[in-house]
Amino acid sequence: MTPQSSLISLEGSQWGATGVGLQPRPVAHHPWRDRIAAVPSGHLVLAPHVAACHIVDVVEDHLTVGQAAGLAGVTVRALHHYDEIGLLRPSTRTVAGHRAYSAGDVERLREVLAYRRLGFGLREIADLVNDPTTDAVAHLRRLRGLLLDQRDRAAATVTAIDRELEARAMGVRTTPAEQLKVFGAQLYDTIGSAYPTTRRTEPRIAARIWDALGDARTVLNVGAGTGSYEPHDREVTAVEPSGVMRAQRPVGAAPCVAAAAESLPFEDQSFDAAMAVSTVHHWRDPVAGLREMRRVARRVVVFTYDAEDTGWGQRFWLTRDYLPEFAELLVNWPSLADLTHAIGGRAEPVLVPWDCVDGFFEAHWRRPAAYLDEHVRRAVSVWTRVGAQAEQRAVRSLREDLSSGRWAERNRDLVALDTAELGLRLLVA
Repeated sequence: MTPQSSLISLEGSQWGATGVGLQPRPVAHHPWRDRIAAVPSGHLVLAPHVAACHIVDVVEDHLTVGQAAGLAGVTVRALHHYDEIGLLRPSTRTVAGHRAYSAGDVERLREVLAYRRLGFGLREIADLVNDPTTDAVAHLRRLRGLLLDQRDRAAATVTAIDRELEARAMGVRTTPAEQLKVFGAQLYDTIGSAYPTTRRTEPRIAARIWDALGDARTVLNVGAGTGSYEPHDREVTAVEPSGVMRAQRPVGAAPCVAAAAESLPFEDQSFDAAMAVSTVHHWRDPVAGLREMRRVARRVVVFTYDAEDTGWGQRFWLTRDYLPEFAELLVNWPSLADLTHAIGGRAEPVLVPWDCVDGFFEAHWRRPAAYLDEHVRRAVSVWTRVGAQAEQRAVRSLREDLSSGRWAERNRDLVALDTAELGLRLLVA
């Protein structure tokens, strides 16, 4: 393709062709899997930029189909197929009819291939990339969350394999059921088994959350886990993606729906309030999930932490002295401003009492020996995220410092404190 070649540009429309005519784009706020199901079998909703045509002369920034395929690591045949089914139609063509890919087309191709390599089907991908409410930044954040989730699952599997190797080295054989669990490991499922005994309702934090719910009668609990913070005097509906978590919800608990925060299967303003407690950091796309909460509820209450408050990282001895890898988990985490903006709310600090009964990561700040208990650690995703090697090193060093008295010497000022400011925040909108 030369700079003198003329190109035909295919521009935007609010309508998507399915190969059998034109149809309106599905309503954006519906869960994306429901929208996919609405597409006729064998057809994809086309991109919004494939309807009208006009001639353009600037071609220097366009790629031929061969160049695009080579850079993307796919075959020309694959790009032809994406064009034919309407998943990725190049916005320009030469007068001879050859495909030419603009910067926007390449961006869309990147998204298509990234979702494809994460295991999404073509019809699912079509719905995701055609969503008019999701821009390039939102796609990148969602993809990052998906990849982190994939990494966490791999880390959980590695941890399980390490334990089995240690057991076999000592002559202990694992059962067939235990062996299968190694390769079925999920982050939520790995930490979920320890929840009932270590992640209990902390009454002082619960009081803050319930007060923030105001006079709401219907409440949606997103990322509900086992339901430890669900108010008993209101009509609660829970949402939880993990089967292990759902199975451990107590008898008589609120009904629980298997769904993710980013695609809540509820109509707009279905609830008086939506709450999320110690769960946002697990979501694939925190900002998208919070926007969904705002969509389905008139009031939103979120218990999370401020990743940008570096001061608490220095105040919390566990991350400062033993687990510096924790800082890596916060890289590219949305700022507190981004989170509060997503719901249009404000952030309030939440102090952690020294005898906190909810065993989240920071809870044992004045009781260091608790972190030596593997059962306590298994209920906190941080330990799985940093990996087995970092966990073992941190525990070994902490055990030595407790035994020698070094920990007590370094942290003697903590004994006089009843509460600690460790970056936890309550977002209210």
